[in-house]
Amino acid sequence: MSARDAVLNRQSFPRVTSSAPTRAELLPLVEAAATVADHGRLHPWRLIELRGADRERLGTALAEARSLTGSAAEAQAAKPLRAPLLIAVVAVHQQSFKVAEWEQDAAAAGVAHTLSLLLDEAGWGVIWRTGPLTREGSVHGMHGLAANEKLLGWLYVGGKPDAEPPARTTHVDPAEFLTALG
Repeated sequence: MSARDAVLNRQSFPRVTSSAPTRAELLPLVEAAATVADHGRLHPWRLIELRGADRERLGTALAEARSLTGSAAEAQAAKPLRAPLLIAVVAVHQQSFKVAEWEQDAAAAGVAHTLSLLLDEAGWGVIWRTGPLTREGSVHGMHGLAANEKLLGWLYVGGKPDAEPPARTTHVDPAEFLTALG
C-alpha cells in the first residue's frame, strides 16, 4: 500500500476492542513517527503510555477538572476506559532562538498523526481525542507534566472491531483548498 493510499483509507475508530499493542510493538512505530519534520531537530515531544489503572487515574483527574460529582463524575471518569491503551501526546517546549513554540507544537502533532497512521496500518483501531480538559491542572498533574510541557490529547488505541467499520470520512475537493497566490 502506498503512503497516499494509507492516508486516504485512514479512519478513526471511536470504539475498539480490549486488545492493544505491547510496548515492544509500539517502539518501532514511535521510531518511525519520530522522522516527522522537526525544525532544529529539537524532538519537542514525548509520548506517555496509559494502561490499566493509569486510565482510571486519568478519569478521576478529568472529573476533578470539571468539578463533577456523583453519576456525572462517574461518566466522565469512564471515558478513558473506552480503549485499553491511551497514548498521551505532549509538546515539550524548548528554548530556541529559531524555532517558535507553535512549530514545536506542530512537530508534536505531526508525530501523533504519523503514529496514528502507523498504528492503523499495523491493524489497530485509533482515534485522537482532545478537548479543553487537556489544559487543566489536575490533568497536567496526573501526567507529571513539567512547566514547559503541554498536553495535546490522547490517542485511544485498541483492536479494530469485527463489526462494520465506522463511516469513512468524506474526502475534500482539493481544488477548494489549494489556491494560487494572487
